[in-house]
Amino acid sequence: MDQENHLASEEDVGEPLVIIGQVLLRLQQTVILGISRARQRVLQGLTVFSIVILLLLIAAFLYGTFYFSYMPKAAFSAPVYYYYRTDCESPSSFWCSYPVANVSLMRSKNHALTFGQAYRMYLQLEMPDSPANHEVGMFMIKTTCFSQGGDKLASSARTASQLQKASSSRFGMLRYQSDLLKTLGTLLFLPAFLSGAAEQKQVVDVELFSEFVDDPYAPSVTVVIEVLSSRVQIYSSQLYVHAHFTGLRYLLFYYPILSALIGVASNFTFLSFLFILSYIRQLLRLQQKPEQLTTNGHQPEWNDVNNQPGKEKGLSTDTAERLGPLQTDPTDLSEDERHLQLSSNTDTQNQHALNQEDMYQSKAA
Repeated sequence: MDQENHLASEEDVGEPLVIIGQVLLRLQQTVILGISRARQRVLQGLTVFSIVILLLLIAAFLYGTFYFSYMPKAAFSAPVYYYYRTDCESPSSFWCSYPVANVSLMRSKNHALTFGQAYRMYLQLEMPDSPANHEVGMFMIKTTCFSQGGDKLASSARTASQLQKASSSRFGMLRYQSDLLKTLGTLLFLPAFLSGAAEQKQVVDVELFSEFVDDPYAPSVTVVIEVLSSRVQIYSSQLYVHAHFTGLRYLLFYYPILSALIGVASNFTFLSFLFILSYIRQLLRLQQKPEQLTTNGHQPEWNDVNNQPGKEKGLSTDTAERLGPLQTDPTDLSEDERHLQLSSNTDTQNQHALNQEDMYQSKAA
């Protein structure tokens, strides 16, 4: 009776210790699994964030490359310097020709005009408000474009008054002013005239081409401008070329921010779609490899753990029943979780075996 009471007391004392050990083991497993899952979530988040940033950079680079290769230069200007021929046969005339200027359409050995793009070309003349220019009245400006081989591509001869109507410009010729108005204007701006801050001049804009399109097979390299009047007086002259955008180029030039957002978003969507397809394809390949190994007679490693001798298998089954909800299918666990599950099962088996050995020794005593 004393031995039975002693054994019963030892069993009563041993069961709480086993329960406490199991609770601590479960707590340890829960903490380790929580840390492992949190680390996996952080790594997955960093990976997804890095991939998104990389795709955005690639999408922006593709849009920028397309924009700078597709959009031509919006404006182009060049100074115009006139010259006269002096090899005259007649001694009565010193100038044998009208004022002529050659303007190059090349910049850094590249064509300033884009092939297939329509351009508006006009000439800006800064002329003195002199009696000689008022006496000239209307004058014509002839413009000719030449290719590299010297072939004439386009030609225009416009009167200043006619161009004033075509381009809606009001400076086709010098504006008329009466003598009284000139006197009052001179007296009013006399300090500015004396200090050199202002001059008695007018600016005349003459449209040369309203929609000039360069030929890709024979691009223009030189523009020859000739003022068909030998008595006209000019301070300075400037040639301006402005691109006339239509269609997609119009949207890209006048709405750059909206176009950039749409372009980058479209590229990002397309790249993301390609990335998701490649990722799904890679996952399918990884899932096919274990199936091929199983059909070839090579079992996964966790099957070797399940094929242990009967005694160890019985102990693991008993341990699984004691653990209850913590027992899971090895196929549903990751490599770290399988390792933790196997180590916990081994510790529980060793503890159970030690408890049984103590009980046998106490009974034998």
